[in-house]
Amino acid sequence: MKIVVIGSNGQLGGDLCRVIKSRDLVALTHKDIEVSQIDSVKQVLSDIKPSVVINTAAFVRVDDCEDEPDICYRINTLGARNVAVITQKLRAKLMFISTDYVFGGDSNKKTPYTEFDTPAPLNILGRSKLAAEELVQHLCSCYFIVRVSGLFGVAGSSGKGGNFIETMLRLARERDELRVVNDQVFSPTYTRDLARKIAQLMTTDYYGIFHITNSGSCSWYEFTKEILMLAGISTPVVPINSDQYPQKARRPRYSVLDNYHLRLLGMDDMRPWQEALKDYLVAKGHIA
Repeated sequence: MKIVVIGSNGQLGGDLCRVIKSRDLVALTHKDIEVSQIDSVKQVLSDIKPSVVINTAAFVRVDDCEDEPDICYRINTLGARNVAVITQKLRAKLMFISTDYVFGGDSNKKTPYTEFDTPAPLNILGRSKLAAEELVQHLCSCYFIVRVSGLFGVAGSSGKGGNFIETMLRLARERDELRVVNDQVFSPTYTRDLARKIAQLMTTDYYGIFHITNSGSCSWYEFTKEILMLAGISTPVVPINSDQYPQKARRPRYSVLDNYHLRLLGMDDMRPWQEALKDYLVAKGHIA
């Protein structure tokens, strides 16, 4: 089975390549394929003739999406459409990576979102990904849409220049205290765990929308406290509200995902985020 990973140099793409370890794996970066141009997608994928296409390519800098919506929609939405169209022509399976930011519009939400809840994005990134989901569903018959949340991986995020964990560890060593928002709750997810579940799911015919996150949830403040505790760093962490840390793009106050579809299929064995975080810190050499 020939498998293509688009965005192979990102956090998730890198772990997908390490987990799949197939002789028939083809790893593509932005240098190899331009998802926003259908001619590029057609030429590259038609030459490879894959059985599975995993599309992790995205413009994910949330605030930059507000400043550059054309770029955001060109990559996240039209790029997803182009990959879906060519994947369908090749009669391959498509794995499209989406986001918890398709949710957040329900300000009273206090229970995790299932795949059957109605999306209501708050920002351009979320809207671009929701539009992409709809195009994938209309244009491709054998698709998996995977919504993820709060990704952290050994490779770091190529689109962001790192990840939250590494930033907090660096700042904790530079500053007397950290001030972190405590009113945005999400599902931190280790890309290595996510990659393993994607590799399992892609071998099935369980097409549809899936939420795949490590179990449990926390605020960014609680996440930071756990990071520093595990790393043995005593820098104080002060909880603040979102309005004390203004950002251009609105963030969901609650975007916790429930792996409901996996659970219905008896496939939800995703471990707690605290265990995944510890393994990440070991892998990066921050703890023994």
